[in-house]
Amino acid sequence: MTKYFTCTLTVLLAAVAVSFADDKATVMANEKAAWQAFKDKNAADFQKVVDKDIRVSSEEGVNNMAKELADMKRWDMKSFSFSDYDSFSDEPDVIVCTYKVTVQGTVDGKDVSGDYNCGSVWKKEGANWLGIFHSSAKAAPAAATAK
Repeated sequence: MTKYFTCTLTVLLAAVAVSFADDKATVMANEKAAWQAFKDKNAADFQKVVDKDIRVSSEEGVNNMAKELADMKRWDMKSFSFSDYDSFSDEPDVIVCTYKVTVQGTVDGKDVSGDYNCGSVWKKEGANWLGIFHSSAKAAPAAATAK
């Protein structure tokens, strides 16, 4: 009986680990899809991966969906690339991720290119993972942070 229980528990834990790995990969893909939609100024695609009640915190303040869609029009993003992506979860329906993104682009004609530290919270709604919170801050230049 103990052997059966141990095997069952092992299979269950392995299934949970595989499921969580799949969820993490989906969230990472959705994070990139949200950035791509924003870059492309594609509000419909952005709204497919971001919850209608999203909150976004940045140097400019705290935005909701309407403000994010308005800000999308102000951006001329040439490129973006991710690094140092990491994620974790304490709940089966929430994933928190952090990463750095390097952006080349302008907002209202002003150059905002550089490295940004980002964090997002994703919530599973039915079968879909949706972004519910995002924060980004421009990283300090390397020389300013070195001591």
